[in-house]
Amino acid sequence: MNKTYTGLDIRKGFAPGGDVSQSLANFEVRPEQIEMARAVQQTFLKGRHLAVEAGTGVGKSFAYLIPAVDLAANGMGRMLISTFTITLQEQLVNKDIPFLNRCMPRKFNAVLAKGRSNYLCKRRLKFVLQRERRLIDDTDSELDKVWEWSEQTKDGSLSDLPFLPKSRTWDRVRSEHGNCRGRKCPHFRDCFYLAARRRLENADIIVANHALLFSDLVLKEQGVSLLPDYKFVILDEAHNTEHVAEDHFGIDISNKRIKFVLDNLYNPRTHRGLLTHTDAKTTVDLVYKIGKESARFFKEIQAWYEQTKDETKGRCYKNFVDDTLSGHLKDLSRELAKLAKNTEDVDEKFEIMRFVDLCKALIHDLENFLSQANAGHIYWLEIGSGRTATIRLKSAPLNVGPEIKRCLFDEYQSVVLTSATLCTGATEDKSGFDFFAGRIGLDDFNAVKLGSPFDYQKQVKVYIEKDLPNPNQSAFVEVAAEVIKKYLAKTTGGAFVLFTSYVMLEETAGKLSQWLAENHFKLLQQGASVNRTTLLRQFKAKGSNVLFGTDSFWQGVDVPGQALSNVIIVRLPFAAPDQPLLAGRLEQIRELGGNPFNDYQLPSAIIKFKQGFGRLIRSKTDSGIVVVLDSRIANKSYGKKFLAAIPKCEVVIVANDKL
Repeated sequence: MNKTYTGLDIRKGFAPGGDVSQSLANFEVRPEQIEMARAVQQTFLKGRHLAVEAGTGVGKSFAYLIPAVDLAANGMGRMLISTFTITLQEQLVNKDIPFLNRCMPRKFNAVLAKGRSNYLCKRRLKFVLQRERRLIDDTDSELDKVWEWSEQTKDGSLSDLPFLPKSRTWDRVRSEHGNCRGRKCPHFRDCFYLAARRRLENADIIVANHALLFSDLVLKEQGVSLLPDYKFVILDEAHNTEHVAEDHFGIDISNKRIKFVLDNLYNPRTHRGLLTHTDAKTTVDLVYKIGKESARFFKEIQAWYEQTKDETKGRCYKNFVDDTLSGHLKDLSRELAKLAKNTEDVDEKFEIMRFVDLCKALIHDLENFLSQANAGHIYWLEIGSGRTATIRLKSAPLNVGPEIKRCLFDEYQSVVLTSATLCTGATEDKSGFDFFAGRIGLDDFNAVKLGSPFDYQKQVKVYIEKDLPNPNQSAFVEVAAEVIKKYLAKTTGGAFVLFTSYVMLEETAGKLSQWLAENHFKLLQQGASVNRTTLLRQFKAKGSNVLFGTDSFWQGVDVPGQALSNVIIVRLPFAAPDQPLLAGRLEQIRELGGNPFNDYQLPSAIIKFKQGFGRLIRSKTDSGIVVVLDSRIANKSYGKKFLAAIPKCEVVIVANDKL
């Protein structure tokens, strides 16, 4: 770090007449925002890590962007900014960063990073149009549309395509690392992916998502990279860090994953696939044989699960079934490699070798899963419902902290992690971050906790129904449904009703749907064949709307104004302790002498409770009510910790002797 560079005067930049304030209409000086910006700046200058909890309304994106932009634009090192949701990423790329580029003293170059598979490969598109049309059922028209678009687009990424193609169509034409001819490709000079990579190489600021960041971190440890080098990292929505990381350090095999590989080689039902263009009867016969064996293998897994699920909840032991697949996949990999070696067409050779790589990855994952090669991981099954159910074999680290520490905190000079929900208690000191930091391997860091500038005492009233049955009792849903009516009538709809399970959501919706219709409330129900984005758009439309949602509506959803004036939390968000990964973590904590409830379940639930509470107030003019139907918050000693973790506001304990 250049010790002589002291950075932008943050107070001056945010002050009336400063670079930011004079360019932004209705700008308000927020002390919390200035404090966060100064903390971020000092973190970068001193080469430290920083965790910041910034309450709603602080303006945390500007608070980290301004010092980040200042350092990057002055040649102090490239910044990578990572978000969890597309919504925040779009806000940064389309609004906040362009604004700062207009008003900051120095111009800078910011680029949105997308994974390679988001880009069209012109060579593969040409190949599939010439040789493999029969591979993809009923998608000739889609391929033609992709071709027309490819002749016009400058970006070449999936988000620029004016329609969403079927996944099997895009899979055949997307850019891939192992299926790239590099400089020997006739489209090397006009390659969409390489053009995007060149833009990243020239960027001062790279904006990515957590999934791409962790993919890059994992690959960098293997000597490969998805992104150019960067010196500093900012993770917004950082409370999702552990969850994203565990996906990247675990295993995920499914019957659908294997079927995808086999069907794209040769589908015996449609007689289509890559191998239909080759003289490879032996290989086709092997694909057919593996398809049959795969069906038997997963049928055996499902039978084991059905027999043991009451006891194991899907958690499996080493070699719980015989590995009857890996050997056949090795044979297939060898046959495909021979086929590729004897193929004169270079494009076809690359397509065949792609499936060699896919087979090798499957073999590696299968053998590691069944042998349970990683002692610090938990291994479990997830079985879907229906005749064509997805059957998954999954693993994840019991504690992903050491992995994150090794590839992120130990490798980068400064990492800033921020969110509105990182702390688990009312304390203002660093100890409030202990749970979050411990789960992600962050052990040497500065911490700042900033409250919201909003007036929650005036803007929010919390109602707690202390006399309802415990949510685990059978009578709960019946009684809760009646109480929900009272609060929906109070605000004339405009409500999120947040659940922790689809089962309870559906049961409650069944009891309330007729009443809602009779009282002219529009029920928007997650999981009822309408996607999350559409549900949210319908909710924001005029009318008395009531949205029943689960996990994804507890966070990352922004509905400012009176469209949302009521958040009903049906039960405290404790994760089900019989879920295999959680059960394994609780078991590990117990073995190490800890208390699973106090050390993990309670702090996890508090953070999620804060996320649900945070849906209501998104601006200084918002107002409304938060209703908690889980009586444990009033009747259990730990309930006070949930209330202590949210901003101070009026709390009404509702007693109902008639219940």
